[in-house]
Amino acid sequence: IPCVPWQSQTSGHEATLPHWEFAHSLPVEDTRKPRVDKFSVKGSQFQQPLLEFHGACAGCGETPYVKLLTQLFGERMVIANASGCSSVWGGTATTHPYTVNYKTGRGPAWGRSLFEDNAEYGLGMYKAYRQRRSKLAKQVHDVLQNDAASPELTKMLQAWIKTYDNPDKCDDVCDKLLPALASEANDNAALRLIQQDNNMFRCQSNWLIGGDGWALDIGSGGLDHVLASGENINVLVLDTEMYSNTGGQSSKSSSMGAITKFEPGGREIAKKDLGLIAMQYGNVYVASVAMGADYNQSVKAFKEAEAYPGMSVILAYSPCIDWGIDMKHMMDTMKTAVDTGYWELYRFNPINRENPLTLDSKRIKKKLGKYIENENRFKRLQRENKERATKLQGGLDDWIQMRHDKLLRMSLDDLELLDFLKKKKYRLRGRSSETAKAHRG
Repeated sequence: IPCVPWQSQTSGHEATLPHWEFAHSLPVEDTRKPRVDKFSVKGSQFQQPLLEFHGACAGCGETPYVKLLTQLFGERMVIANASGCSSVWGGTATTHPYTVNYKTGRGPAWGRSLFEDNAEYGLGMYKAYRQRRSKLAKQVHDVLQNDAASPELTKMLQAWIKTYDNPDKCDDVCDKLLPALASEANDNAALRLIQQDNNMFRCQSNWLIGGDGWALDIGSGGLDHVLASGENINVLVLDTEMYSNTGGQSSKSSSMGAITKFEPGGREIAKKDLGLIAMQYGNVYVASVAMGADYNQSVKAFKEAEAYPGMSVILAYSPCIDWGIDMKHMMDTMKTAVDTGYWELYRFNPINRENPLTLDSKRIKKKLGKYIENENRFKRLQRENKERATKLQGGLDDWIQMRHDKLLRMSLDDLELLDFLKKKKYRLRGRSSETAKAHRG
């Protein structure tokens, strides 16, 4: 007996076709002049996603971030994708989930490289873009100095020079400039030269995308090299806290007290904190986000990271089916992670020189047990070795509190820090008094 009944590929299409046609009939918002601010929660969802029909697991925690990214900047994105889940659902052979805007025909340019060199691969993409665009700007200056274009085209080229680093205004100029340039280039050698690089007129948004196995482990040396470069490149780390694509092996992002492949007795040390490492450079924008906990904070972080004129890193909490959770509750898992302090929400913006760190998850609202009890990677250790689980997961709880206090201190100004330390001193005094009374009793 066949376990899967054979039927025509078109069977049932008639019933769902109206839904498909309705979806495609919905109006597409103008990305540059939206009726609702696209950097708001509501406005972002009126933008056309340029990621569709990916092959990720149902409920994958990675894809919502990349979908949002394409809604905000997709028409000018250039992506260097590291090996891992995001390179598989992002570019499986013969299929490609990235698409183009219905109106403009533009969308993300995507390329994949290996764990060990994706950061350098993306850096090379950016350097090539910067060099080619600088060369184009010089050629445009030469055309303007030599009066080699018509008065109308001259005004457009001058406007392009003024809006060179402003993506939306530059796009408005390019919509008129490029057709005018094409019409004059045939009979003008100087204009023909810049017409050859007409795909460099618009601003690009360069992104390195990959998982924690790339960013915190195999490719960490290359990523650190790029972070130190100070170039205007954005990094999105889809943190699943393990090598998800190859079956759930431990990475340097795996949590203390969690069972993964290669660490069947539970991980003994805390995860590597890439956020704090990046902050130490002082000139890198760093954000930690969890969409299901605070969608607005995620949108803010993406906007600020892309606008920052230098390196930016976004650490995105990405629940995975290998954690042993019900993926239909993926967004709820994010909220519980933040409420228990397991995952922090913050934005470190070097532009704010006096106080660059904003801690968006200001307090721990629930005990860690509320998070651990829903994930098999932690519960399995409790079943197999309760004593070890108590030790390691208790250590995780202590580390979480230490990290939160450290981030809280970093986010405070001098007066707020003084008040915080006074309150902490009184709390410690109170505990000492209670301990002394207990001993006397």
